Amino acid sequence: MNVRSQVSMVFHLDKCIGCHTCSLACKNIWTDRKGTEYMWWNNVETKPGTGYPALWEDQEKFRGGWEKKNGHIRLRSTGKARIVTNIFHNPHMPSMDDYYEPWTYDYQHLFNAPEGPDQPTAIPVSMVTGEYLNIESGPNWDDDLSGSPVYAENDPNLEGLSEEQRQQLFAIEQLVFFYFPRICNHCLNPACVASCPSGALYKRGEDGIVLLDQKRCRAWRSCVSACPYKKVFYNWFTGKSEKCILCYPRVETGQAPACFHSCVGRIRYLGVLLYDADRIEEVSNLPMEEMIEGQRSLILDPFDPHVIEEARKNGIHDSVIQSAQNSPVYKFVKVWRLALPPHIEYRTMPMLFYVPPLAPVMSTRQNEVLNSVSKDLFHDIDDARVPLKFLANLFGGGQEGKVVYALRKQKAVRWYRRALTVGDVDRETAERMLREADCTAEEAEMIYQLTSLCTFEQRFVIPPMYREEAIEAMRDPLEAKQGAGFGFLSGPRRGL
Repeated sequence: MNVRSQVSMVFHLDKCIGCHTCSLACKNIWTDRKGTEYMWWNNVETKPGTGYPALWEDQEKFRGGWEKKNGHIRLRSTGKARIVTNIFHNPHMPSMDDYYEPWTYDYQHLFNAPEGPDQPTAIPVSMVTGEYLNIESGPNWDDDLSGSPVYAENDPNLEGLSEEQRQQLFAIEQLVFFYFPRICNHCLNPACVASCPSGALYKRGEDGIVLLDQKRCRAWRSCVSACPYKKVFYNWFTGKSEKCILCYPRVETGQAPACFHSCVGRIRYLGVLLYDADRIEEVSNLPMEEMIEGQRSLILDPFDPHVIEEARKNGIHDSVIQSAQNSPVYKFVKVWRLALPPHIEYRTMPMLFYVPPLAPVMSTRQNEVLNSVSKDLFHDIDDARVPLKFLANLFGGGQEGKVVYALRKQKAVRWYRRALTVGDVDRETAERMLREADCTAEEAEMIYQLTSLCTFEQRFVIPPMYREEAIEAMRDPLEAKQGAGFGFLSGPRRGL
């Protein structure tokens, strides 16, 4: 057993209000430089929709992630035989049209425009070419437009839905959407790391954060193609790739990442998980229907004495083990089984998990009668406004049962709390719902506390990083006395 620690995340989609505060916090801190105008390390998409970049989930087009062939997994985008023929050409890269051409405005035109009959306006100008621009798309151009025939109807997750389900989903009277915030998943089996010819991408041993060494990057851009979530970007000004670093300078000092800290809906949770690195290859080769449970089996019980002993042997400090025991991510993923990985079929084993959203049908109308009562306790899950097949394609690897389990438990907790606080649901019905949802009253109370009444310290259990020990392991501390801060003293430049 090779026990390692991984900083992991959970996003509770039932609480996301689509305010984009997280995106702007990240943008202002990390991607406000030349060449990063189009980069959004954190973005919030509307689902159903094509996302950012457009159709990033269509791996027939972008060839991201891993595929299983002849009993082994291999990168879909590249390989030893294919890298030679495509050494100067990457056919599966997103284009500027798939992202968007960033723009600013010619504000001087407001003051210098000649006299005319109309009020002058600020004309959009491309931040790449400097020319006047006709804006056609943006980082979330389809915001709140799930009924759009341009965006929603082209969502790759609609595969497998019947024509009737599609029409119900897109009908104006039954318009429904939910928000889907995304950052780098810092995967256990990252395709971006495996694809990099120069070895610039690496996964930190002490916390599992995937980083990119700007000095070693040679602009092959294999990482952009290989990442199925399209969370590695190319800086056209410096000639280097860049990606989300999970705000590791903040995490190392016990602070939550900027997007987590600024979240208005308090949907984000961060904690550390212990996992068995020896089983990564085994789990990544499992049949698709076993992938979710296989990834959960990788996550180890931090209370198990044997796991604790093996973790100490591997150099994991007791304080990190204690953080794993208090981790909200461990509870959501392993204990309560509410959180699911996005697109497990890519076989990267993402360490960002999502609690799927409830989209209940509040009432039904038959002729002139409006009926909001159903004998079936879970009618608003099986007949939800968002088809289960859609959510299963997004979070369950196509398996509806995994999503149904999470949604039923969420609803059972809600009814249990209504029985306690409002009183419009009798206790017998609430307790029966809990039993049918595989949940106890004690567990329901813990879920309620962590989702509704959680404090900052409960949402973000950040383990101490002991970076000073990591530096000592690599170099003489006396030689590092003159070093200050983090990063490089000089910015990245083109070429070698």
